[in-house]
Amino acid sequence: MQFRRSDLADLSAFLEIARRRSFRKAGLELGISASALSHALRGLEERLGVRLLNRTSRSVTPTAAGEALQQVIQGPFEQIGQGLDVINHFRDAPMGRVRINIPTEAAAHLVGPVMAEFMQRYPDVEIEISVSNRMIDVIGSGFDAGIRYGGTVPEDMVAQRLSVDVRWLVVGSPDYFECHGVPLTPEDLLSHNCIRIRIDDDSIYRWEFERGDERVEINAPGALIVDQGEVGLAAVSRGAGLFYVAEPMVRDALANGALRAVLQDWSPVGSGFHIYYSSRRQVPAALRLFIELVRELQPMG
Repeated sequence: MQFRRSDLADLSAFLEIARRRSFRKAGLELGISASALSHALRGLEERLGVRLLNRTSRSVTPTAAGEALQQVIQGPFEQIGQGLDVINHFRDAPMGRVRINIPTEAAAHLVGPVMAEFMQRYPDVEIEISVSNRMIDVIGSGFDAGIRYGGTVPEDMVAQRLSVDVRWLVVGSPDYFECHGVPLTPEDLLSHNCIRIRIDDDSIYRWEFERGDERVEINAPGALIVDQGEVGLAAVSRGAGLFYVAEPMVRDALANGALRAVLQDWSPVGSGFHIYYSSRRQVPAALRLFIELVRELQPMG
C-alpha cells in the first residue's frame, strides 16, 4: 500500500494508545481529544484493512495484528525520538521533555528539593513527575525513567545511583513509648502496635533487622496497613503505633523530638535511591541533565 505522510501521525497515535491501553490517557499525553484519536485510529485501520485494537467500555487492547505492528514500528519511532533529542546538543539552551515515575519518599526528599534549581537552569525543558509507590513498567507506561531504592530496580534496566545508602529505623512518638514501653529486641515488637506496610507485590512487608552477623525478620502486628510513608508517619506522630521507615523521612522529627528511634543497634542499611531507564535507548538530554543536577546538589546528603 502507498505510505502517506499522515500515516506517521496516526501510527504515533496508535503506539501511544497501545502503550497506555486507553484513548483518554493517550489523548492527555498527546494533547488530543479521545474522540479525535478514535477517529484517527479508525482511519488508519480502514487504510490498512485490519483491526489494530480491541475496544470495550472497560479496556483497549491490541489485536494480534496490533501487537505485531507495535513490535515492528516501536523501535524506529524510538530512534526518531533519539535523533530529535540529539539536536538539543546543538542548541545554546537544552530543551525537550522528560517523564519520571517516583515513590513518595523520593518525591519529598530527593526530587522536590532540586526542582526549583532545575527549572531555573533549564527553562525550556518540560519535566513531568508522577508519584506512585507501585512498581510499574515505566517504559511500557510512557515514562523515560523511574526512581526506586536500589534493591528493587528491575534487572533489565540501566541504573545510576542518586543518593547515599539509607538507614532503616523503627520510630514512635514519645507519648506512645510512655504508654506502651520501649521494645529492646526485634521480637519485642510482637507485643506492640505496628503500622504495617503493603509493598509492590501486594504482600505485607516483614521488618528486617541486622546486628553483626545476626539477621531477623519480624511480621510486625498491627491493625493499620499503609502503602505510603506519609500516611504512616502522620499516624505514628499521633501515637498510633510504631513505624519502620527510611531515616531521611524522619530526620527533622527525630531532631526536634517529635519522634524517637528505637532498636538502633539493629538498624540495617539498605541501598539508596537509583534512577533507572531502558538499556535499549539513548538517554534523553533532559534526563541526563536531571541526573547530573541531583548528583550535584545531593539533597539527601
